[in-house]
Amino acid sequence: MPLNERAFMEGPRGSKKAVLARVFRYYMRYKWRVLLAFVLMLGSNLLALLGPWLSGEAIDAIGSGADADFAAVGFYCLLMAAFYVASSAFSYLLSVLMVRLGQNIVRQMRQDVFDKALALPVGALDRLSAGDLINRISYDISTVNASLSNDVLQAATGVVTIVGALAGMIATSPLLLAFFSVTVPLSAAIAVLRGRSMRPLFRKRSAKLAALNGFSEEMLSGLTAIRAYGREEEMCKKFAARNEEAAEAYYRADYVASLVGPSVNFVNNFGTVLISAAGCFLYLYGRISIGAISAFLLYARRFSGPVNEFANIIGEIQSALAAAERVFRLLDSPSEPADAPGAKVLVNVNGEIAFEHVRFGYEEGKEVIHDLSFRVRPGQTVAIVGPTGAGKTTIVNLLMRFYDPQGGRILLDGEDIRRCTRSSLRSAYTMVLQDTWLFEGTVFENIAYGKEGATREEVRRAAGEAGIAAFIESLPLGYDTPLTDGGCNLSKGQKQLMTIARAMLSPARLLILDEATSNVDTRTELRIRAAMARLMQGKTSFVIAHRLGTVRAADLILVVDGGEVVERGTHAELLARGGFYAGLYRAQFE
Repeated sequence: MPLNERAFMEGPRGSKKAVLARVFRYYMRYKWRVLLAFVLMLGSNLLALLGPWLSGEAIDAIGSGADADFAAVGFYCLLMAAFYVASSAFSYLLSVLMVRLGQNIVRQMRQDVFDKALALPVGALDRLSAGDLINRISYDISTVNASLSNDVLQAATGVVTIVGALAGMIATSPLLLAFFSVTVPLSAAIAVLRGRSMRPLFRKRSAKLAALNGFSEEMLSGLTAIRAYGREEEMCKKFAARNEEAAEAYYRADYVASLVGPSVNFVNNFGTVLISAAGCFLYLYGRISIGAISAFLLYARRFSGPVNEFANIIGEIQSALAAAERVFRLLDSPSEPADAPGAKVLVNVNGEIAFEHVRFGYEEGKEVIHDLSFRVRPGQTVAIVGPTGAGKTTIVNLLMRFYDPQGGRILLDGEDIRRCTRSSLRSAYTMVLQDTWLFEGTVFENIAYGKEGATREEVRRAAGEAGIAAFIESLPLGYDTPLTDGGCNLSKGQKQLMTIARAMLSPARLLILDEATSNVDTRTELRIRAAMARLMQGKTSFVIAHRLGTVRAADLILVVDGGEVVERGTHAELLARGGFYAGLYRAQFE
């Protein structure tokens, strides 16, 4: 079954342990750095945990004042200062190491997500919004990064601090520990129960933000059309509704998270009051010294500090887990199926294509192509025409193996393309699509993309054949002019001509032109037709066109309607027949 956007947005839930295990595996790629971080964390905390004990010893050394041992007091204070300085140095090194480690892991996660996006089947990409993919690469992974570089460090440090502080309290006064233990379970229960209720809220928050990003990207790309139809107010209302949903999701998640810290802090402060009162009674009965009470209170605060931090960061950790879950759900989605065992690598392609009783549907039970058969000889130009939704672009998708047919087979030079490697099959084609694609780079780099290692002379020649050379040379930097944001400073026709020049560089023997002249004016179209005639010489060419004037010279015209070839022949033959094609032609030109 094809993947859909809902499956990616809300798909199967991963357990907290499973998500943490996946994150941990990223850590293990840098195991020696993790080990160093553990040593630094242990050293920093153990040195800091000696501070309360030294403080208590210094207070007891003061005694009643008259018999104070100032040498001992000075020794304990200097030792405590040295330990705290060393602890701070270790903590600084640990923070730097964790930030670098977190960035390395996030960089790897971004690379994995991007690689996965390129490996997804076209059917999955067709059903995913660009906003959702961008949200996972940017927001979700950034959220995970915040947890990796800060929250995980705090949590790990907190665990060591809690264990060390507990050991210090046991060594200082088991009696006071009995009073302190009254409030500890209550603090832990608040943190755990709240944590369980927060993860679904943060998961929903990420999904709503992804939906808002997708809507924003869609609307901003169609801003001209929105203004042309005067729908600004309507679109603003729709954005406001989605923005409200995202804001409400953020509020609910942050509100629940914000309750945890104050609740745990209140319980811990109550525990401090209880310890102080109990310590006073024990001191009056001679069961404990002032220094021991001071040391125990410091250890108690050390113990409570991480608990408070856990309460404060638990919302951030839940948010990071929800974000990581969305990232891993994408990484776990099925990639494009692997090539068949022993798949043939196509070389020296001649360009003979045959469809034999091909059937295909994007959804189960809904066929788009029904029992389609035709044969194309090498070097022929085949035009595929028909009304919108007839299946023209679907034929191209099948030729390129973006999808595989559910019935029948497609042959290239007598080989079933399912028994050929996808990379060699697709490299046998070059394409010019209706939707132009230019990337951030120079004009030269964008045209040279059509052929690895293309020279400047080859690029100039291709630009001349495409009829775009004069325009390029009129630019301030000529072929070195940078293009940004998909060539937003070029007209649609200029961008299309540039992609046509790119196709002219390709050595592929098969050519697909999908509405390649739809974005240019009539005069430019005439220039392109002449260039296309040169481009298609010796190549098997498939031309998809609504403007029938561009397909008159085709060797074979396939008229597609309802997923079937209803007519086939040359332009003159089909007009003389007076059938479906003749009706389409008269509708355009009469």
